[in-house]
Amino acid sequence: MIAAIIERCAGIDVGKKFVAICIMTGPADGEARSEIRNFGTTVAELKQAREWIVSNGCTHVILESTGSYWKPVFNILEGHVEVTLANPEEVKARKGHKTDNKDAWWLAHLLRHGMVTPSFIPPRPQRELRDLTRRRRKLIQSAAAEKNRVSKVLEDANVKIGSVLSDVFGVSGQLMLEALLEGKADAAEVACFAKRRAKQKLPSIIAALEQHQMTDHHRTMIRLSLDHMRFLEEQLTVIDELIRQKIHEAGYEKQFELLRTLPAVEENAAAILAEMGPDPAPFPSAKHLGSWSGLCPGNNRSAGRSKSSHTTKGNRWLRAALTESAWGVSRMREGHLREKFWRIAARGEPKRSRPIAVVAIAHDLLKLAFFVLQRGTPYEEQRGKPMSDQQQQRLIRHHLRRLGKLGIRLRPSPPPSPSKCRRKATSPNH
Repeated sequence: MIAAIIERCAGIDVGKKFVAICIMTGPADGEARSEIRNFGTTVAELKQAREWIVSNGCTHVILESTGSYWKPVFNILEGHVEVTLANPEEVKARKGHKTDNKDAWWLAHLLRHGMVTPSFIPPRPQRELRDLTRRRRKLIQSAAAEKNRVSKVLEDANVKIGSVLSDVFGVSGQLMLEALLEGKADAAEVACFAKRRAKQKLPSIIAALEQHQMTDHHRTMIRLSLDHMRFLEEQLTVIDELIRQKIHEAGYEKQFELLRTLPAVEENAAAILAEMGPDPAPFPSAKHLGSWSGLCPGNNRSAGRSKSSHTTKGNRWLRAALTESAWGVSRMREGHLREKFWRIAARGEPKRSRPIAVVAIAHDLLKLAFFVLQRGTPYEEQRGKPMSDQQQQRLIRHHLRRLGKLGIRLRPSPPPSPSKCRRKATSPNH
């Protein structure tokens, strides 16, 4: 029998309209007595549930992380009892033996015997910062969706500038788009709005615009998308200011500046800070943080054999911010992380090797963020170590193979023997 470690606790099965609460009390070395009641989810009824829990001397309460329905319950219990948030995958009941009351009893039983790993619940200032950074990412995704809608309408109107310009929403693309919305049908007249490098593509731009089929309906659909994009840009400006204010109010300015010293992380520093928190103490090590974020492979070993194990499902917001920064690392001109990215990306087909390299670099950035916040010191670029003889020979063989595929045959000269080197050093002619 597993010994109990909590004598008075409560398990709460959370729903949208009501909650089932099971209070379990009794000595740690004896049988527990349980009592189950149902309460509504309004503030008044949740306060009644809290008074019932506290009056029974419960010190710990466990909730199942069910969507956002656990948050109203947590808001009422926070500060009165110690709340444990459980992963639904860890406390799932058997099919066919499941009711709300049974779920509440099972949660209380697991908490009483210390069989649940609590999820990380950040403090309120960090939660509010999370709301802002997550909304900012959603707005950026909405803006990207609107750009895709505009591109779709242009294709429908036989306007193929998306096949010529690298970015339809660059300076040249926007000027051409405005000219098309004004009703200018002459391809050469619209192409004259090309700027800088786009001027080198004038013949291709004219060919992409000739005899286009844009109608008033197409112009209306594009205007709706552009108006929505302007609104999203205004919202992003407001949210950026609110994020700066929240970082200042919460006292996270030092940690924010430390994270900005990491390579290619400057734009995502606020999102990483909001997800990790200013202090990595809740995570015992960088490896635990990597597992929580879902940037390390899962364990899938049975009968002494290691099977395929993909990365785990972790904090998708933190993972998205770090993978975006990892792509930024790949575009850097120098740095040991950039070299590592392209070393991994060159191992196979780009469609397979580059995503692997992105995850690897994102994991490294996460570990660097952990140590930067833990030590309170800014990041310093790692200095390259001199290559060993073995590494030099491996690099020579690699380039000889590459040259051989191009039809160039070279034979590497053998390194001089130590005896010849000594004779040269003692020769009177030298």
